[in-house]
Amino acid sequence: MFEDIDRFILYLATEKGLSTAYQLSTRRSLEGFAAWAKKQGVSSWANVELPLLTRHLSERKKDGLATASIRLLVIALKIFYRHLESRGRVSKNQADALLAPKVSRYLPETLNEIEAAQLIESISLERPLGLRDRAMLEMLYASGLRVSELVNARLEHLNLDDGFIRVTGKGNKTRLVPVGGAAREAVAAYLEKERPKMVKSHTSSEVFLSIRGKSLTTVRIWQICKKRAQEAGLEISVYPHLLRHSFATHLLSNGADLRIIQELLGHADIATTQVYTHVDNQRLKSVHQKFHPRG
Repeated sequence: MFEDIDRFILYLATEKGLSTAYQLSTRRSLEGFAAWAKKQGVSSWANVELPLLTRHLSERKKDGLATASIRLLVIALKIFYRHLESRGRVSKNQADALLAPKVSRYLPETLNEIEAAQLIESISLERPLGLRDRAMLEMLYASGLRVSELVNARLEHLNLDDGFIRVTGKGNKTRLVPVGGAAREAVAAYLEKERPKMVKSHTSSEVFLSIRGKSLTTVRIWQICKKRAQEAGLEISVYPHLLRHSFATHLLSNGADLRIIQELLGHADIATTQVYTHVDNQRLKSVHQKFHPRG
């Protein structure tokens, strides 16, 4: 059974060109089942029947395996059996009848519009690094940038006159993202009054700098978000991606088209963006329940 798995993983690598991570995950799933089947007295894939497969899945679930992991296990068994059947190693695809469990859609947390304004506007522009931190949070919220995109934002890619910034996202794909009026003012003030004081001989062209003139790290921006949220008196845990989620949700709730939001976020698949429709629907439902006499 393990030799068949070895041949299948080699097939995934050489003929399908699938990632090492996917190969390792699939191998782990299949070898886990093969080891369990051996303890049940089964030493050949041809002798594996559907009840044995379902019993294995049931036991894994009782052991606490997450639904998403069980789904991956089912998919691994299905494609593996399809491979075995195509090569005559089994006469019937026993895994074909397995049903992959549905995974509950993750609904991202968001700030409401009042909380987003409270977070940003509570930053004092008179205190050290106030201009920088205000500009960063404005950019995260106004443009929906990933924290990595904010870290790598460069002066030559920023056009405040036209209100755009060019960023490089996942898959090394570049896109133009609008920079809103409040964010443009905040960034312009930072570039004029605070950034020049941070520039050192080794400084590159990153927009946002540390006090030592180096580019900020993603961890440091996380820390800044948490610190500024505490100072603003927000009880919710605030992190950079929360502002990206809030950006998308507030656009949708104010009537923006989902395809436009997809483009602004840099999502390759519209299905990734559709999660925000669920967030907005939940918001509408909670408002209805709170204010309607029959809610």
